[in-house]
Amino acid sequence: MRPEKESIIAEIKGLLESTGFVFLVDYRGLTVDQLAELRGKLRDFDSSMTIVKNSMLGLANEAMGGPDMSGLLGGPTAIVCGTGEPTAAAKALTAFIKDAKLPVLKGGQLGQQLLSVDDVEAIAKIPSREVLYAQIAGTIAAPLSQLVGVMNQKVLSLLYVLKAVEDTKKEESA
Repeated sequence: MRPEKESIIAEIKGLLESTGFVFLVDYRGLTVDQLAELRGKLRDFDSSMTIVKNSMLGLANEAMGGPDMSGLLGGPTAIVCGTGEPTAAAKALTAFIKDAKLPVLKGGQLGQQLLSVDDVEAIAKIPSREVLYAQIAGTIAAPLSQLVGVMNQKVLSLLYVLKAVEDTKKEESA
């Protein structure tokens, strides 16, 4: 293999190794301005979009021992990958696709798991990590706050009984 091709494969392999997710899109029909806009939106989520040659991506993925992507590598391909949260990148990508009707989502890879188009869209619907943490904290805190409410009610009941006894004693002594 020519050194130029080996260098390109090594570069793609470096991209794939440095990320936990890869989404594949067919960028056909996008204007330069749309590509720049999409790249800007992805950059906000520590992700990037790189246009790659299918054969080079396949060879790089194979060299890394990744799943067989050959079914996803038809037509022009760009990879969306990054170090950020996969859900955030998937949301940005699917929102852009919904607005611009382009690019066409092909699928992807999360770790060693090959993803279909439906899988990527499902990832985009998952709440962000912060929201999930808040939901977990709320789920844990709910029974505790209910317990505090019940205990508070019991203390108030006791106070009402003591107040009634006090009022009764005042009436008897008067």
